[in-house]
Amino acid sequence: MAPGVFIHRPDSIYSDDPAETYQFPRQYLRAAQGSVGDWIVYLEPRRVSNSRGYYAMAMVREIIPDPELSGMYVAVMVPGTYLDFPRPVPFRGPDGPVERGVLNEEGGMSGRKQAAVRALSSADFERIIGLAFDDAPSLLPRLGDAPLLAGFEETQTPFVFEEERSRVPRLTSRVERDRIFRRIVLEAYEERCAVTGLRLINGGGRAEVEAAHIRPVEANGPDAVTNGIALSGTVHWMFDRGLIGFDDDMKILISRQVNDAESIRSIINRNGYAHLPKRAAARPHPHFLDWHRENRFKL
Repeated sequence: MAPGVFIHRPDSIYSDDPAETYQFPRQYLRAAQGSVGDWIVYLEPRRVSNSRGYYAMAMVREIIPDPELSGMYVAVMVPGTYLDFPRPVPFRGPDGPVERGVLNEEGGMSGRKQAAVRALSSADFERIIGLAFDDAPSLLPRLGDAPLLAGFEETQTPFVFEEERSRVPRLTSRVERDRIFRRIVLEAYEERCAVTGLRLINGGGRAEVEAAHIRPVEANGPDAVTNGIALSGTVHWMFDRGLIGFDDDMKILISRQVNDAESIRSIINRNGYAHLPKRAAARPHPHFLDWHRENRFKL
């Protein structure tokens, strides 16, 4: 059992849902099996335009044969463990690759060590986690939020294995994950409500908009930016109760059970569509939108 790296790109030819499953061919089976019961980090290849590098983490529950394709396998993630990084980590840092395991004995890049599924040393894993989470949040919490736990508010410090290792258990805390989720969603939406277009900042510099899970945590919704949307408080309340929703093109839907539809129409974006992140990969995934329509939205 050891950490691992799974390479994934938005336009992957594989049937992947990084928050839940990762599909791969037989040649990577042994490497993938080594990460069962441990964390993996997702890496976007450098050849992808504007690659995010290492951008998320999840824990592998099991490896199973693909039920539909012979010779293919699926890594199944532990529900609720997927987490987008608040600060993606570039593959190459100022001193070379962040993942030192890809270097050969002479210090050069080793093609053989850059497999799409590969083991990750504990030191490399902790280094990546440290870079992804070790900075002060750019978005202040709203009043009433719990204070940041130690380790997420200090400036970057030199790598110390035991000190960095203590971060990982904190990332399973619901309070900590909610804080991280809020940050990545609000940054993606530029602190603007997707439905009203309003960007309100209070006197303390805090964004009044909230980060809503499209598929909620209690229904195994992941802490992924693609499962999130920025909504003002009232809109968030309506969304959670199925009074508003979205189609796959992000047209705003209003339930026929709303008692004052005209008032709602008066506050939503004039074009009738949600305000979306500039980066396409951060926009709501149709899989989660479909879940909300099927399980929450009131026709």
